[in-house]
Order: sequence, then structure tokens, then C-alpha cells
Amino acid sequence: MSKVAIVKGSNPVRSTVKALEFVESDVNKILSVKKPILIKPNYINSKHPSTGITTDSRVIEGVVKFLIERNIEDISIGEGSGFGDTLQAFKIAGVDEVAERYGVRLIDLNKDEFVEVFPPNPLSLRKVGVAKTALESTIISVPKLKPHRIAAVTLSLKNMMGVLASKGTMHAGLSLSENIADLASILTPSLSVIDGIIAGEGHETSGNPVKMGLVIAGVDPVAVDSVGAAVMGVRPTNVKHLVFAAEKGLGTCRLEEITVLGQSIENVKRKFNRSLSSKLLVYLG
Repeated sequence: MSKVAIVKGSNPVRSTVKALEFVESDVNKILSVKKPILIKPNYINSKHPSTGITTDSRVIEGVVKFLIERNIEDISIGEGSGFGDTLQAFKIAGVDEVAERYGVRLIDLNKDEFVEVFPPNPLSLRKVGVAKTALESTIISVPKLKPHRIAAVTLSLKNMMGVLASKGTMHAGLSLSENIADLASILTPSLSVIDGIIAGEGHETSGNPVKMGLVIAGVDPVAVDSVGAAVMGVRPTNVKHLVFAAEKGLGTCRLEEITVLGQSIENVKRKFNRSLSSKLLVYLG
């Protein structure tokens, strides 16, 4: 059984630390691997987290605080924004202040060295250029809780697109779900922490904020994303890239195989309004 924590509260830093403490025995196993830590938030653009589009810096702070209290020192926060300047996005979200306060590095992954990687047994993605920093690090994915027009949800697995040299190639044709699963097979987040403090309805950049006050965390990224999807009223087994990732052995998308700690899904879920294209794709899926 995969373990996923859901914490609801008014203090995002404290809620994040508490969520990680719920799954600490699992987290300790990944921290025992002596690799640099890369915290990967979602800054698709430079909008403030209060819009429901980008990752709340207070959740990132909670992750950093948890790590430093456990004597983890080699920590970076890295992203490659899809639209606009990554460092400006960090500044607007307040991530630069978090980095300075705790002495961690900020990295614009769009300016990193890129390595060509070939996913094993690909469904669609034959090769892809990946930021070298991501390949050499233990990745903590910290996405926003929000739906997506094509992929149904955009959570910890899809968040890995920010480390690519070219994000647009992932959207080519009708293969986005397959591509996300293929990418996850070479860049599997070791820990996923979903920022559901102020989530977003509609689609990934619609800017329709929903106050949820939630943090969702676990080391099985497929399970974490499945719980995140369920919290938004989306059946995980209807999200194609989660099904594909589960079939690749990257985790489980079946709620009956997930132990939820803290709050229950039923106690916190809210049926999110989604764009027409998202609804249609999930229905057809």
C-alpha cells in the first residue's frame, strides 16, 4: 500500500512539515541516498500563487525547513518557466526570499546544460533533452493543485516538463499523456508535495483560485497525483498518464491501493470546474 498524507490548515509551512512527517519513514529512505536535492516547483509563468496557477513559496519553505531540520545541506530550487523569465517568477512568488533565508540555491533550468536522454520502452517519447541538474539530483516535485486542458490534471508527474530543453515538443500530436508517462520513467520524483493552499479551477493557466488550505505528500508520485485528482473530483483511472505510469511500474493510480493519512479524501474534496476540453478528454479517456 502506498502512503499519501493530506493535511489541512491555515499555516502552509506548518502544514507542509506535518504532511512530510506523516510519511517520514518513506522520506527517510530517499534522503539516505547521498545526492543533491532539487526542489522543482511549477512556475509555468510569473503569476502570483494567489491566482491558483503557480506554487506557493510557503509550501516550498516547508519542504526546505523539513530537509534542513534533518541535516540535509545540498538543496537547490530549480525551474524552467514555460512562459517568461524564471527568476522573475521566483521573485514574484517570494521564492528568492525563501532561498536567501535558508541558504539554498536558485537555478533557472532553462539555462542549464541539457543532456539527450532515451526513455526505456517508450510509448511515444523516443528522446528528450533534460537539464543535467535534474538528472543528477533527487527530485522533490512541488506542483500546484489544478486541472489541465489536455492531461486532465497537472500535478507532480507533469511538473517534470519544466526540466526539459523544449516543453512544446511534449504537446505534439495527441501523445501528451504517453509522453508524460515516458518522461516519468526517466525523471520519477522521489517525493511529491502538492500545493493545494490556493488551488486553481478551469485549467492550468485560467487564474480561477480556489481556497483549499491543503498539502498532499508522499513518495509514490502516481499515488500522490491520484489523490490530488480525486480531491478535485477527477477519477484517477480516467487520467491517462497516471494509468500509463502505473503500467510502467512507477506507482499506483488505484485509490483502494493507497493508504491516506491525515484528512480523508471525502472530507476535503471539491468538484473542480474544468474547461470543456478537459471534461471531454477525461470522458473520452
